[in-house]
Amino acid sequence: MTPKLQVRNLSYSYHSHSGETKALSHISFDVADGEFLAVVGPSGCGKSTLLSLLCGLLTPEEGSIVIDGIDRRDSPAVIGYMLQKDHLFEWRSILSNTALGLEIHGNVSPDDKKDLLSMLKTYGLEQFSASRPSELSGGMRQRAALIRTMALKPDILLLDEPFSALDYQTRLEVCDDISSIIRTRGKTAILVTHDLSEAISVADRILILGSRPGHVTGIMKIQFNQPYDRPLARRNAPDFSVYFNQLWKEIKEHD
Repeated sequence: MTPKLQVRNLSYSYHSHSGETKALSHISFDVADGEFLAVVGPSGCGKSTLLSLLCGLLTPEEGSIVIDGIDRRDSPAVIGYMLQKDHLFEWRSILSNTALGLEIHGNVSPDDKKDLLSMLKTYGLEQFSASRPSELSGGMRQRAALIRTMALKPDILLLDEPFSALDYQTRLEVCDDISSIIRTRGKTAILVTHDLSEAISVADRILILGSRPGHVTGIMKIQFNQPYDRPLARRNAPDFSVYFNQLWKEIKEHD
């Protein structure tokens, strides 16, 4: 079966008047359809740069990105990108904010609006559809940002530390909710995070990058049995600390 995403020998450097900074060197990995991949590594190893390359904000210097067997430059696939901050507009209602991506791509159809209202109801925001972002908690704002991204029906969802701005308790709860939503909808997702526990709690596999220039040092498969099928439940699983220690060791060996 053809992977949803294939990355081969991907390299990228930043250029300035002071010289060249190699960010990524010969990155290769696959992501299966419906798989949740986490990317971890030390600060400055190019994790966010990798997401920018995957979504087309940057152009690789070397290597290829293939989606459903088609080069990303020619692929009709929709890439959703959820950032650290929700970037909701205060002058727009929550419903209007969730429709923003659809508006940018064209008129919002009746079916699109129906789907938005359905997601707002499913994810506990129905009664806040006419509210302004400042009236919502940080966790609720992130749910609204996810709905805005999911409304575009992305083939691949990229998440760049979307929970990092939340307090610890809210972060755990929102991570649990959003990860479960992504799995329920069968989305292929790639999460960049500095939090090793977070990576273990959500991922099917973890891609480990070494220090700059970022390079693949290992890929760890994560597997929990019932009843440890949600992020919060995984943290209580007997194997959780085993995965954490293995992941910590791998990162420190290549730090």
